[in-house]
Amino acid sequence: MSFDNAVELVLSLEGGLVDDPKDPGGLTNFGISQRSYPSLDIRNLTRDQAKGVYRVDFWDKVRGDELPAALGFCVFSCAVNMGVYKAVTLLQRAVAVQVDGVLGANTLAATNRTKDAVARFCAEWALAYTGTRNFDLYGRGWLRRVFITALESYA
Repeated sequence: MSFDNAVELVLSLEGGLVDDPKDPGGLTNFGISQRSYPSLDIRNLTRDQAKGVYRVDFWDKVRGDELPAALGFCVFSCAVNMGVYKAVTLLQRAVAVQVDGVLGANTLAATNRTKDAVARFCAEWALAYTGTRNFDLYGRGWLRRVFITALESYA
C-alpha cells in the first residue's frame, strides 16, 4: 500500500480536532497531539501538514515502503496510535526476531518469510492495548482500529 493510500485511511480513523480531558495526549487534531508536538499549532493544523508529519515521523520510520504492503499499513497505523518504537517491537514479536525496537534488515527479511505476519502483528497489537491505562475508556475503539486496519490492509 502506498503512503498516500495509507495516510488517507489513517486520517479516516483519527478524525479531527479533539480536546478530551481524559486523553493524556491533550489537544489532538488529525491524530496529532499537542503533547507530542508542542511547537505545532494543533488547533489550526491542516490536513496537508498532518500528512507531512505522518510521512516523516511515522511512515518513513517504520519503513512503510519496504514492508509487505498489507503489513506496512498495519505497522504504520499502530505507530500513529502507540508510537514507532512500540509498533516496531510488536512487529518483531510477531515475526519472531530479536526485539530491540530497530527495524533493520533482519526484521524486514522476517516479514517476508512470515506468511501470516498481518494476523500475528494485529494479535500482538490488540494484546498490547489490554495492558494500557485507559483501556476501560478507549479499549473498544482501539480494538476496533486494529480490526479495521487489518481488514483495510487487504482492500
